[in-house]
Amino acid sequence: MLFAAGFGTRMAPLTDDRPKPLIKVGGRALIDHALALADESGVVARKVVNLHYLADQIRAHLSDRPDIALSHETPDILDTGGGLREAMPLLGAEHVMALNTDAVWTGPNPLAALAGAWDADRMDALLLLVPRERALGHTGKGDFAIDPEGRLTRSPGHVYTGAQILSTGVLRHVPDRVFSLNRVWDIAQSRGRLFGIIHEGGWCDVGRPDCIAIAETMLREAADV
Repeated sequence: MLFAAGFGTRMAPLTDDRPKPLIKVGGRALIDHALALADESGVVARKVVNLHYLADQIRAHLSDRPDIALSHETPDILDTGGGLREAMPLLGAEHVMALNTDAVWTGPNPLAALAGAWDADRMDALLLLVPRERALGHTGKGDFAIDPEGRLTRSPGHVYTGAQILSTGVLRHVPDRVFSLNRVWDIAQSRGRLFGIIHEGGWCDVGRPDCIAIAETMLREAADV
């Protein structure tokens, strides 16, 4: 599941006339950076992109990708949790990967790394994190602390990167139509089933216009190594 429905308000004025996933970084739309990760991971069997803000532009951009199903959220945008649940008939899986489309990555493929660490017997959710000092473009203090076994608790420290695996059964515990996946993580944490792993490569949050240059520098430096 690739999240592409948001309004991108932090990216204004660039998002006044285009959706954030179509903002270019290094000459490539953000959604194409995310799709490349899915394509190259070797672990993704089905791809779904959700749409809402300026949906026709994303639909046109993906018109040459018949392997991608589109979940159009209308009339209301449903947030990450509601959007994922809305897309479940298209995903058709008990466990799903979800990826934000407003970041760029270097190093090991994040989706392959998550797949290699996933343990459905122990986990309801597995999140990919980076230490705060390596979270380029990110201004917060961090989201989670991670214990030696990989269990997560809410705390400053490690930053959630926007990549995860979820057991979709947890969605049943949230009755609302519009909700954030933060609520699913809280349920998983209360059950001792919220886990995380650390991304060993580079990561840049591309949520504001000034982050584009930061992300492009990271990509250039990785290409020069």
